[in-house]
Amino acid sequence: MEENVILAFSLTLLAGLATGIGSVIALLTRKTNKKFLSLTLGFSAGVMIYVSLVEIFVKAKTALVDSVGVQLGNWLTVGGFFAGMVLIALIDKFIPTQGNPHEHQKVEDMNSSVEETALLKMGTFTALAIAIHNFPEGIATFTSALQDPSLGMAIAFAIAIHNIPEGIAVAVPIYFATGNKKKAFKLSFLSGLSEPVGAIIAYLILMPFLNDVMFGMVFAAVAGIMVFISLDGLIPAAKKYDEGHVSIYGLIGGMAVMALSLLLFI
Repeated sequence: MEENVILAFSLTLLAGLATGIGSVIALLTRKTNKKFLSLTLGFSAGVMIYVSLVEIFVKAKTALVDSVGVQLGNWLTVGGFFAGMVLIALIDKFIPTQGNPHEHQKVEDMNSSVEETALLKMGTFTALAIAIHNFPEGIATFTSALQDPSLGMAIAFAIAIHNIPEGIAVAVPIYFATGNKKKAFKLSFLSGLSEPVGAIIAYLILMPFLNDVMFGMVFAAVAGIMVFISLDGLIPAAKKYDEGHVSIYGLIGGMAVMALSLLLFI
C-alpha cells in the first residue's frame, strides 16, 4: 500500500509539472505558433476524450455495479458523469473570461496599443483558473493510481499532455506583459502544483472514505470533467488556430497514442 501511495503521488506531481514544460516551450519559441497550438490542443482533446469514455467511464461503471448492483450502479455512473460536467461548468462560469485556461490569444496579432497590465491580468487569471481546474484532476490521478496503477499512469499521461498547452497559455501573456521569462515560468509552474496539493488532500482527508463506491463516483465525475473541458475549450481553441486539418489530425493522433498507451499498460 505504501508503494502505491508513493507511485500515486509521483504520478500526480509529474502530471502537474507538465505546465512547466509548456512554459519552457513557449519561452523558447518566443512566439506562439498557430500550427503548434492547434496540433497540441487537438492532441490533448483526443487523449482526454478517449481515456474518459473508453477507460475511466468503464472503470467507474464496473466499480459501482459491482458495489451496489446493476440498476443503481448504472444510474450512479451516469449521474456522476454529468455531475462532473456541472461542476466544471460552474467553475468556468465563476472564473473571469479573461482567465479561461482554454482561450489562447493570438499573440502575434497583438498591436502595441494593448496595455501591459491587461496582459498581465489575463495571464494571472489564467494561472488561477488552471490551478482550480487542476485540483480535482490531482485527486483523480492520486485515487485512480491507488486502486489501479496502470490506469493512474494513463490518466497522468493524459493530464500531462493536457497541461502542456495550459502552461503555454499562462507563460505567453505574462512574458509579453513583463518581459520577464522567470516570472512567466514561475507562475506557469506554480499553477500546475495544485495537482499534487489535491493528491495530498486526498491522502490526508479522503483516505478513510476511499472504497469502490467512492472510486466509482470520482472516476465518473472525472470522465465528465475531461469530456467537458475537451468539448468546451480544447477543440474550439484548436479549431480557432487551425490551418488545414491540423487540429483533427492532432485529435486522432491523441486518441491513437492514448489507445496505444492503454494497451501497453494492460
